[in-house]
Amino acid sequence: MKMSVSFSPDLAKIMAEETKAAERAVTMGVTQAGERLKSDWRAQITGAGLGTKLARTIRMARYPKQGTSIGAASLVWSKAPQIIGAHDEGALIRSKNGFWLAIPTPVARERIRRGPLDPGIWERRTGMPLRFIYRRSGPSLLVADNARFTKSGRVRENVTRRKDGTSYSRLAGRTVVPIFLLVPQVKLQKRLDLDRDAPAGLADLPVLIVANWVEGR
Repeated sequence: MKMSVSFSPDLAKIMAEETKAAERAVTMGVTQAGERLKSDWRAQITGAGLGTKLARTIRMARYPKQGTSIGAASLVWSKAPQIIGAHDEGALIRSKNGFWLAIPTPVARERIRRGPLDPGIWERRTGMPLRFIYRRSGPSLLVADNARFTKSGRVRENVTRRKDGTSYSRLAGRTVVPIFLLVPQVKLQKRLDLDRDAPAGLADLPVLIVANWVEGR
């Protein structure tokens, strides 16, 4: 006696389709979880008052980059890990050369609003030398003497030049404008808690996978 067995519908075809559905669901679920974590971290950074520029350093990548896989994964990271890490953990910042940290005053930053700012950059861009003032109590200072600001924001000496090349101050006394505060170190307070958001994303992952599996049918 000869017997044959067949399945209708095709069992192998059904399993292949379910495998593809699983790959799509896992890939989409992992991608959505990664995007959520990226958004949560960016919101946390802007909410801490650290600005949108730093928030945009948070990026997300999916692996594999093309196609689908049941072993898909998402990676969320920052392009400025040292800055993010300092705000996430708190940090004690010291000068690299062991001297002073120069903290710009609001006056200094109003005149040079973009890019990095240190005493050397300030002197080159304003044309004014800075003078060091040591103070026993409180931060020491770098100041500009006999200075006044033009409408364009440039600092220049408040002096008048004589024909013989000598100069005199237009002011009876010396005008001192603090430009930088000098401190030996700065304690950066913890302002972020990035680990707080990661467990929520992991908890949502199974729900996202199932939802994408059902929608993909």
